Amino acid sequence: MKDQIIKFLAHDGKISVVCASTTNLVEEARKLHDLSPLATAAMGRVLTITSLIGAEMKNKTDKLTIQIKGNGPIGKIVAVADNTPKVKACITNPHADLPLNEFGKLDVGGAIGNQGFINVIKDIGLKEPYIGISPLTSGEIAEDFANYFQSSEQRQTAVALGVLVDKDGVRSSGGYIITPMPDATEEEISIVEQSIFQAGAISKMLDNNLSLKEIAQKVTGDKNAKVMDASIEPVYECGCNKEKFADGLITLGTEQLTELIEEDGKAEIQCQFCNKVYNFNKEELEEILERGK
Repeated sequence: MKDQIIKFLAHDGKISVVCASTTNLVEEARKLHDLSPLATAAMGRVLTITSLIGAEMKNKTDKLTIQIKGNGPIGKIVAVADNTPKVKACITNPHADLPLNEFGKLDVGGAIGNQGFINVIKDIGLKEPYIGISPLTSGEIAEDFANYFQSSEQRQTAVALGVLVDKDGVRSSGGYIITPMPDATEEEISIVEQSIFQAGAISKMLDNNLSLKEIAQKVTGDKNAKVMDASIEPVYECGCNKEKFADGLITLGTEQLTELIEEDGKAEIQCQFCNKVYNFNKEELEEILERGK
C-alpha cells in the first residue's frame, strides 16, 4: 500500500479533514537512521505532521522546516518538506529508550520532554520566511501541534498522530488534522468531538486496515464525508548530492578550507538526513577553494 494524504470535507463542507497514512516513509526513516522503537514513534509522528502541513503549501518551491527541541533524552528532531510532500528528518539521539508509560505504551512524551519549543518555518517565496514558535505542552506532539495551530495560526484544530511499532518495524503510521470552518455549528463540532473519542487511535484504525475515507467518516461522524483531493503521496526523500555538499564547503571560507587541505588533505561529510557519506580528496578540495575565491 502506498502512503497517501487525502483531503475531505464533512458536514456539508463545514468541517475540513486531512488524513495521512505514512507507514512506508516512517519505516524508511527507521531503517536509514537505525531508530529505536521509541525514536521511531517520535520521529514518525513528526514526519507525519510535517507531511500534513507540507501538503497545505501551494507552490513547488515552498519549503517547510519543523524543529522540535524538548528537555527529554531524544534531543532535537528536525524535519523538512516541500509541497509534494517529500519529507526528511534527523534526530539527535536515534537510540533513545525509556520504560513504557503508565498506559503500557511507548513514552514519546517522556522522550521529547514537556519543556521546550516547536519552531515552524515556512519559506513560501516572501521576503522573509514565516516563523511560528510555540512551547511544548506535553511532548506527545499531536497535542503540542493543536496548541501551535491555536496560538500561532489562530486556528482551532484537532490533531491526531500515531505510530505502531513491533519487533519487525513500523506496522502502521498516520495522522489527521480536523479544522472546523467559520460556519460550523456548536452541534457539528460536538458530533466531531464525540466521534474522535469513539474512533480511538489512528494507528490502530490503520492497523485494522481501515481506509483513509473510512477513518475520515469515523472521526467526523459523517458517513457522507466528501473526498476533495486524493492525489497526494508523501515520500521520504533526502535529495542530497555531492554538489550540494561542495557548495556547503565553500561557505567554510578560504582560511578554513586551506587549513583543511594542508592538515587533512581530504574531507568526509555525512548527510544527517540519510546518513550517506561523501568523500572529497585533496584535488577536489583545491578545486572548491578556487571556486570560492
